[in-house]
Amino acid sequence: MKKISLTALLTVSALFIGATAYSQSTDNANTAAVEKESNEKVGLPKPYNPTENADAKIAELVKQAQGENKNIIMQAGGNWCIWCLRFNNFVETTPELKQLVDDNYLYYHLNYSPENKNEKVFARYGNPGAKFGYPVLIVLDKNGKMIHVQETGGLEAGNGYDLAKVKAFFEQWKPEA
Repeated sequence: MKKISLTALLTVSALFIGATAYSQSTDNANTAAVEKESNEKVGLPKPYNPTENADAKIAELVKQAQGENKNIIMQAGGNWCIWCLRFNNFVETTPELKQLVDDNYLYYHLNYSPENKNEKVFARYGNPGAKFGYPVLIVLDKNGKMIHVQETGGLEAGNGYDLAKVKAFFEQWKPEA
């Protein structure tokens, strides 16, 4: 039987204790982050309606868009998604974005949740949520034709969104005069 030196035994013990402490501190940090996110969700508006008939709503929006010469933005996601809620809140509470959207788009929150995955609707647009995650933005022209899909990770900044990038996105896809 090989003898283990006291130094080796102490080194292994110290590594084990250090790894355990790191794991516990990481778990505590993760728990704190989840709690913070949960508290943030409580205070944000919940714009998604899982019981809404998305097909009927989109048909209604297309008719309205034709009359108002606007494009349609569908923000796909759900009330379960903190980034979806953050994006909605960012647009709604940033005056220059709110004005840009109101002047050029009809804005719809296309629900994706366990209660209603809107599978037929998402399939019609190539299932962008499966490809990019949520939220994902689907831009339709006034006739209901999909003209762009935008993943939103590239619009993020820290725990929110970058004003210049989001504004440039909305500017790029507004209807032609």
